[in-house]
Amino acid sequence: MPLTFDDLLARARALPHGGRRALLGIAGSPGAGKTTLAERLVDALNGDGPPWAAHVPMDGFHLADAELDRLGRRDRKGAPDTFDPGGYAALLRRLREETDEVVYAPGFERVLEQPLAGALPVPPQVRLVVTEGNYLLLREGSWARVRPCLDEVWFCEIDEAERIRRLVARHEEFGKEHTAAVAWVLGTDQRNADLVASTRERADLVVPAGALPAPPLGER
Repeated sequence: MPLTFDDLLARARALPHGGRRALLGIAGSPGAGKTTLAERLVDALNGDGPPWAAHVPMDGFHLADAELDRLGRRDRKGAPDTFDPGGYAALLRRLREETDEVVYAPGFERVLEQPLAGALPVPPQVRLVVTEGNYLLLREGSWARVRPCLDEVWFCEIDEAERIRRLVARHEEFGKEHTAAVAWVLGTDQRNADLVASTRERADLVVPAGALPAPPLGER
């Protein structure tokens, strides 16, 4: 039987056990549907009740543009060395261990393309944190600290042409002219995508396109 979104929902719901908060990671190349899957899972798990699940993206650990300029890395924004993986791993440990108070996580403002400190509150009653990002399965440098913090990591996989089309549409939505969006997607983004694809075999579950919820209208 093909994997469905309902299957994913049931698997996510079963992760917390013994009164312990669980952390689910969703990895995949840029444009593969990680954020959409994470948001739909959290919405479905919470329903109309108090928050049982929370969404904490990796993108909040982008280095600010001022720091990327200082390091000479702004033209590679989105590459592994343009994030703070040690800070991300430290937050994941806090989310697992500090369940008696609100833990604040950084968000990411896509129009400004900048991280926002303290934007995402995770209250004590949350039993499942869903985090998503490109590099959850990397083993290089401080990224190696991330995977041990997560109960499971799923890998989103869609047709490559569709992934690229969605990614170009996203860059255009947030202000890039079409030619510049295509150049970025086929250059910087593609190098990152190739690296992420090489981590696929380390995932606990590969989520095919058929099990992924539809993306926002602007990316279809």
